[in-house]
Amino acid sequence: MENSGSANPDLIFSLRRVTERAACAAFNWIGRGDGQDGGRAALDAMRSALADVDIDAIVVIGEAGKGEAPQPTRGERLGRPGAAFKADIAVDPVEGTSYMVRGLTNALAVMAVAPRGAMMNPAPAFYMEKFGTSAPARGKIDPHWPTGKKLETLAAALGKDVSDLTIFVLEKPRHRDLINAILATGARVALYPAGDVAGALMAAIPGSGIDALMGTGGTPEGVMSACAIRAIGGEFLARIDPQLQTEARAVKEAGVDTTKWYGRDEIIASDNVFFCATGITTGLMLEGVDRTKSHYKVQTMMITGATRERQILTSFIPTERLAGVAARDVA
Repeated sequence: MENSGSANPDLIFSLRRVTERAACAAFNWIGRGDGQDGGRAALDAMRSALADVDIDAIVVIGEAGKGEAPQPTRGERLGRPGAAFKADIAVDPVEGTSYMVRGLTNALAVMAVAPRGAMMNPAPAFYMEKFGTSAPARGKIDPHWPTGKKLETLAAALGKDVSDLTIFVLEKPRHRDLINAILATGARVALYPAGDVAGALMAAIPGSGIDALMGTGGTPEGVMSACAIRAIGGEFLARIDPQLQTEARAVKEAGVDTTKWYGRDEIIASDNVFFCATGITTGLMLEGVDRTKSHYKVQTMMITGATRERQILTSFIPTERLAGVAARDVA
């Protein structure tokens, strides 16, 4: 890592305004079937809000996959150039685009920040296979094991029967075999069409009702999840898993080993991390944005690695402070 300067743990309170602004900007597109315009509004709001935060951040992961909402460009500089805290940043202005455009649950605005050089650079990969769970299972799961052995070991680590486990999996055709393998063990599957950041965090928080995250999802979401999970002491493993022909070709040309599983501390190499997620639509962890004539109500999960604290903050933001965000009047 570079000598990135120090970051005050209270920085988290400035960073949460960034995801809050993005969530408020996305509000107008909930249930309107347009993920591109909603994502672009959220991204513009993130960029604008970061200009008020005292960090010099470089985007480690950028460029959206096909059908995804817009993302910042890899290598883009955000925040305040010249600020003492030199940072890596990963953002997803609308995590769960398909949720948002259909007015469904679990859409989030998400951001993770770490000292410069601490975040894994996944090269041109859009997708990675992931395994996430809570602290009692840390170091006890070999990702190369078959699903049955993983879940037997996980159950023992958590002090449960396999039949009492609930595994979060994205509801995608690519996961058909994985789902069948999980069900064959007697464990339950919690299927969601999007939102694996929420799934990873739930898996890492004991007593959440989710015991593990398994399957392939977005690379930016994976790196951000690893940041949050490191901050709270959980386990996260991942390997690059291209799903598109163009992606697979680019990954091969970059010399990336798609058989290698990366440990949590290879994906994020510092405890001095910050993670914020603000609900756009109400979901597993957070309430979604609510707007009246006088204010926006938003709820944000904030995690600070230096203190290992996680907080959920509900904020009421006067609408006049976000006049540029609201493109439509409240009915």
